[in-house]
Amino acid sequence: MSDRTTSAQAQQSGPGMREFIALVAALMASNALAIDAMLPALPAMGDALGVVEDNRRQLVITAYLLGFGVAQLLWGPLADRFGRKWLLAVALVFYGIFGLVAGVASSFTLLLAARVLQGIAAAASRVLVVAIVRDRYQGPAMAQVMSLAMIVFMIVPVLAPSLGQTILAVGQWRHIFIALGVYGAVLATWVLMRLPETLAPEKRRPLSLGSIGEAAWTTLRTRQSIGNTLAQTLLMGALFAFINSIQQIVFDVFHRPEMMALVFALIAGPMALSSYANSKLVMRLGSRRILLVALSAFTLVAATHLTLGELFGESLWSFVALQAGTMIFFGLIGANAGALAMEPLGHIAGMASSLQGVITTIGGALIGFVIGQHFDGTTLPFLIGFTSCGALALAVALWANRLPSRDTHDEGEVEIQEIESRPA
Repeated sequence: MSDRTTSAQAQQSGPGMREFIALVAALMASNALAIDAMLPALPAMGDALGVVEDNRRQLVITAYLLGFGVAQLLWGPLADRFGRKWLLAVALVFYGIFGLVAGVASSFTLLLAARVLQGIAAAASRVLVVAIVRDRYQGPAMAQVMSLAMIVFMIVPVLAPSLGQTILAVGQWRHIFIALGVYGAVLATWVLMRLPETLAPEKRRPLSLGSIGEAAWTTLRTRQSIGNTLAQTLLMGALFAFINSIQQIVFDVFHRPEMMALVFALIAGPMALSSYANSKLVMRLGSRRILLVALSAFTLVAATHLTLGELFGESLWSFVALQAGTMIFFGLIGANAGALAMEPLGHIAGMASSLQGVITTIGGALIGFVIGQHFDGTTLPFLIGFTSCGALALAVALWANRLPSRDTHDEGEVEIQEIESRPA
């Protein structure tokens, strides 16, 4: 049975397009909420749990991201062996449970441990959402669905700090984690009631080191897959640097803590607009062209911000304007890089999604952490890191997406053809 036939059958069952996109967006939002809703509460967490050094508060974010990244290696093979639905529902339950544990933590160490475990559970959403979408769609259609979901998903980071501040206004930082617990329970119920299994039994792969290794090796050897994954990793590094640093930039550089939620919304909001634009453009222009143009523009605007900031200094509002002008291109980059990376790997979508998720999350978290730890009371380290990530991502994407000649073939593509031609 071909990938196209399987995708058509998957689309005929389950929720309609609008509900499916809403569910995908809500599942993706679980990760954004677990990160961005924390940002206004970091000082309160540090004060309550005895964290003296300000930069150490960033570990609340980094611990979650490390668990989120590493665990994706686990969820992918399990999803290819046992299917998507029940695995996703169980993981969402544990996402909620560990959110509640973090909410009652009596020490910073216990809080970090709960965050790692919550990240491990949340990793299932990242892996399984991509695999489920790939089960139903492929190519530009997959990029279009992901872009539409990203519109809702991008709104969540914009609203999440405001949600965190609202909870802090009527309660305390622990209640943010309780809210995450409730959200996990709601998502688990939605999945169990409305999402059908999208991986047909005959498409499931055995859970063995050999099959896992073969799928991983194929993913790593396919230039289009690994190249776009690395480009996405560098951009995720820039995004995590922003998430790690924005609270200190607003509080300590510009001394406007009361503006935190508004600043975050103004900078992150344009990402939703570009995700919507991508959903309209991708079927006409193609993922490859949009990705390369967006990466070029991202790097140019980031370099302009760095140059102007270094030469003339900047106010809070010039920082917001120039940073928003950079962030708007994320919506054009993320969905297209992800779709291009997954395009040749539909037959191993779970493992491919896992491996790509590990690389982008762990790599991005480490890059973001390094940039964040260089915070020195100015925006300069952040701007240097942002520009460097953009330039490197553009170089890698150009390599990954150059069209092969008629006489040569990518080694990974040859191996994919060999695997697909083997009898089941």
